[in-house]
Order: sequence, then structure tokens, then C-alpha cells
Amino acid sequence: MLAVLCGVLFFGWFLWGKLEGEKPAVSGNIPSYLNTSQEIALHVSDVKTGIRSVRIAIEQNGKETVLKDDHYPLAGEPGGAVVHAADITIKPDIKKLGIDDGKAVFHVEVRDNSWREWFHGNKTVIDREIKIDTKPPAITVLSRVHNLTQGGAGLVIYKLSKPCPVNGVMVGDQFYPGQSGYFSDPNVYLAFIALNYRQGHGTEMYIKASDDAGNSVRAGFFYHIKARVFKSDTINVSDSFLNMKMPEFQVDVPPNSPNPLLDKFLKVNRDVREANYRRIVSATAASDDKMYWSGQFARLPDAAPRAGFADHRTYMYKGKEVDQEDHLGVDLASVQHAPIPAANSGRVVFTEMLGIYGNSVLIDHGFGLFSMYSHMNSFNVKPGQMVSKNDIVGYTDTTGMAAGDHLHYSMLIHQTFVNPIEWWDPKWIKDNITDKIDEVKAAIAAPAATK
Repeated sequence: MLAVLCGVLFFGWFLWGKLEGEKPAVSGNIPSYLNTSQEIALHVSDVKTGIRSVRIAIEQNGKETVLKDDHYPLAGEPGGAVVHAADITIKPDIKKLGIDDGKAVFHVEVRDNSWREWFHGNKTVIDREIKIDTKPPAITVLSRVHNLTQGGAGLVIYKLSKPCPVNGVMVGDQFYPGQSGYFSDPNVYLAFIALNYRQGHGTEMYIKASDDAGNSVRAGFFYHIKARVFKSDTINVSDSFLNMKMPEFQVDVPPNSPNPLLDKFLKVNRDVREANYRRIVSATAASDDKMYWSGQFARLPDAAPRAGFADHRTYMYKGKEVDQEDHLGVDLASVQHAPIPAANSGRVVFTEMLGIYGNSVLIDHGFGLFSMYSHMNSFNVKPGQMVSKNDIVGYTDTTGMAAGDHLHYSMLIHQTFVNPIEWWDPKWIKDNITDKIDEVKAAIAAPAATK
């Protein structure tokens, strides 16, 4: 009697296990778009009775194209044990399979080894609406002349045949994103670009774009690069300077250093400088798609230049070279605590103490163009505030690594420092920026005017 009872209990337990109702799990990323080279990775699992089958298909216009129809071993079958989890990767050849561009449904069906559904197993079905897109975008370059000077800026205007979430201009290994919004046609993009002070002849440039499906294309454009030689300078680091400035910086130096102030200076000049640049990159990562500025950029009034853009500095201590760095701005000296005007209209995006730069302000002028004001005494503005050209943003001082009261003024195209002198020159702005924009405006308006 006990044996019979145990047998009944065992059979009940077995039957209960085989009739379990938990559906298989499916995870992974099914894309909204599918192109000719898309790879789709899925993970399927069933912890109880195991996976019976996986079927993947694309349904379009009443036609089903099967991409995968796999069956897995059942318990006790020869050829392998029950599979409880599997990684599935498919890369459908859309053109070879005869699938057309347009809307479709991506179908996934996974069954387990349960005896539910009349021994067909529990079923998980995913039907995801997708768009098949195998055609790369087309790029039409609208701006004609692209003359850039080493360390300087430029503008490229182009049109895309369809929206592309990633598009812009490659300059060497640096990407400058294109932004729409200036022209009425949303597919016309402005891309402000820059050559950093090290990039000269031989720097490759091209436009690239990738659509939602990942189809990519490149387009070249005519450009000319003018090389430039930058000045070299020698900076003598004195003990009085070290005693005056180093207490401002919270950095660690070896406890057994024979000259802790000099070691601190070197760490600040190298490591803190690099950290400050990363903070600037973060602050300039996004830019409004509005051109806030107009005309030439204002310069600190009645100020004498004290250092130029991309000056190569050799630092000397007691007659011995201790470091080398490059000066990525223009130093302007006026009277003590001189009021600093905003160089042009824009939106303030940064007001912080910034290491070697001291109290600094960054203004977004739109489409990736920024101005930067450093070594300030205090701030007259705050992040998010809109300013007009010549509004006072603060006052000059000696914060940061400044030996004397002055303004360190920089300009950037996204994360690249460029020579501010170009933006102080109305002729350069006209020839390289505004004339290009006006030509494209006229070309876009011309077809409408002839109707």
C-alpha cells in the first residue's frame, strides 16, 4: 500500500512538473530598424522544462520569411540533454531574402517542453513592428569654399536626403556634429569645424552620416589648409610665484620631496590642466541649435596682449627646464579688476572655479561656438542666463595660475580651442561664415521664387 501511495505521489509530482505553466523568457534588443548588415542577438531560457523550439520570422505584406526554425532535444531523446538557455544571433541578408524596404513585423516564437497546450508547450510570442531600410542617405554639400588656417575655424553646410541621428564632419580623428534648425528645411545642417593648433597640411576632412537603420555614407568637400607657425616663449618660475600661487591648489605631492612647491606646480601644470580640459569638454558637449551671435566678437576694451594663442611655453626653474605646455587662449591686460564684456550674445553654460584657469565663465553662442573668460575676480552671471554682447560677465583678477591681473580669453568649436583673432575680424567672419550662410539661403529660396 505504501509503495502504491509513493507511486501515485511520484506520478503526481511528475505530471505536475510536466504541466507547469511558466512561459519561456526572451531578452535582447530587437531594433526598430533593420538594414542589410544588422545583427540581432537574443537570449531565450526556460528554467523548468527547457526550450523546445525557437522560430524567428519577418512578416511583410502577408508574406512570412523564416529566419530561424530550431528544435531542441526533448528529455530522454538521443543526441543531447534538455537545453535550458540559448544565445541566438541572426544577421538576415535582407536583399537576398527578397524583403522590401518599408514596414514589417519581426516575429519571435519560443516554446518549452511543458505538456501544456496539448503537449505543444508554453509559448512566448513577440511581434515587434520594424522598418526595413537598406538605402544609405545621400549628402549634398551646399557650401562651396572652405579655407581653414591651422588653429582656426570653418563652416560646412550640407543637406541630407533623410533624417540621420548621427551626422557631422570629421577633421582628422575629431568629429564635429552637424545641427539643423537654422534653415527652414530640417534636412539642411550647419557644422562648425576646427583645426586644432597641431593640425596642418594633410589633415583629412569629410562629412559622414548614419540613418536610423545604421546605413552610413561619407562625402568629401573641397578645402584648403593654411599652415601656421606659433610663437615659442620661456616662462621663468620663481619661488615667489610658487609661494604665492601653490597654496590655492589642493593636490598631493610626495612627502619626501626636496621641493614640494615645485612638485606641486608641475602636478598642477600637467594633471590639473588635463582635468580642467575634461571639465571644459563636458561643459561644451551640447550646444543650442540657435545662432545667438551677430557680427564680430568684442575684445576686452583698452587691453594690451600679453600672450598669444598656441604659444609654446617652456617653463624654467633656476635656469633648468622643468616643463612644457601650450597656451590655448589670448591673455589681455587692462586696469586692475577691469570689467569683462561678453564677446557676443549667447547663453551662459558655466560659472565655476576651474583649476589653472581660476574663476571662469563659458558662453554658448549656438551651433557649437563657445567663448571662455578666465582668471576672473567674481561672476556677474549664472548658468542658463542669456546675455547680450557687451554685457558685463565679471571682472579681471589673478585667480588660478595667473601671475598678474588679466583676462585669459579663449574660443572653442565644441571641444577644440581655436584662435580668437579670427572672431575679432569682421572680414574673416563675413568671408568664412556669414557669406556662406547667405549663399545657401539664396540657393534654397531660389526654386520657390521661380514658381
